[in-house]
Amino acid sequence: MVYSKDDMSIVVSEYGAELTSLVYAGQEYLWNGDAAYWNRHSPVLFPVVGKPFNNEIRVGGKVYPMKQHGFARDSEFEQVDSGQDGISFRMKDTNRREEYPYRFGLYVNYLILGNRLVVSWNVENLDCCEMYYQIGAHPAFLMPDYNFKDEVHGYIRFCDNYRNDNHLVCPVVKSVLEDGNRVPLQIAKNLPHTMPITDETFAHDALMIENGQEADNVVSNKQDVSTVTLCDKKGMPWLTVDCYDADAYGIWAPNKPGCPFVCIEPWQGICDKKGFTGDISQRDIIRCISPGDHGHFVYTITIEK
Repeated sequence: MVYSKDDMSIVVSEYGAELTSLVYAGQEYLWNGDAAYWNRHSPVLFPVVGKPFNNEIRVGGKVYPMKQHGFARDSEFEQVDSGQDGISFRMKDTNRREEYPYRFGLYVNYLILGNRLVVSWNVENLDCCEMYYQIGAHPAFLMPDYNFKDEVHGYIRFCDNYRNDNHLVCPVVKSVLEDGNRVPLQIAKNLPHTMPITDETFAHDALMIENGQEADNVVSNKQDVSTVTLCDKKGMPWLTVDCYDADAYGIWAPNKPGCPFVCIEPWQGICDKKGFTGDISQRDIIRCISPGDHGHFVYTITIEK
């Protein structure tokens, strides 16, 4: 499905309701999905973010198989609306299933506002009990003027919700990944508020920023990351991801020579700690909605002019 307005045009696939192209003023900003590096573009992560330990979740004492990042990204959606309020998709199969024992609704909406793309998700509990879930974004952005010979390919800049240089945040990394699960660092480390992207940045997989943390920030000692900007090699802003709903952020790219993109991932969820075997309700950064209620998640991609 192609949706265009003003100088922006996007393409969304009904498979996973996945954004597969984002063009502004003739410039493509989204990764093309070449399997040599990563065969996706911007998958929707639901009902888990990251990898459950042993690829399992537990609900009420019963074990369910659950693969990394859940099943929404590999599910069929159908378009339900198109117009001034953007384009909307609904997941087709929302019954209880082998890996997730809840009835639910999942809706994805894309809205163009000038140089901004607003992505909003709505999760509906159609069951008769409380429903636990995680949800997150995984967009992969092309780095501007990428050259594999460069020592620094660009920069990632972290801010709180004021989006200016007076509110830069130096986030804390508390864990590293082992086989897709979190292992706490003995000593947490600070990332710089403006982090260079080099060939070694993702040598140990994704960088995970868990909000609600005590951090050595430029302005205060307790601020969350809500805004992440991809900058070019001169440090000039290229695009920005804003998400005031984020409980965590992931910054990731495949550790492969010549990879020309980086993922900026706002999450309401995070992968399990290694060895976790508790109930779904005890997972870190978990959402709960009552029967008939809704959960919302919104993030914005702004092309910096």
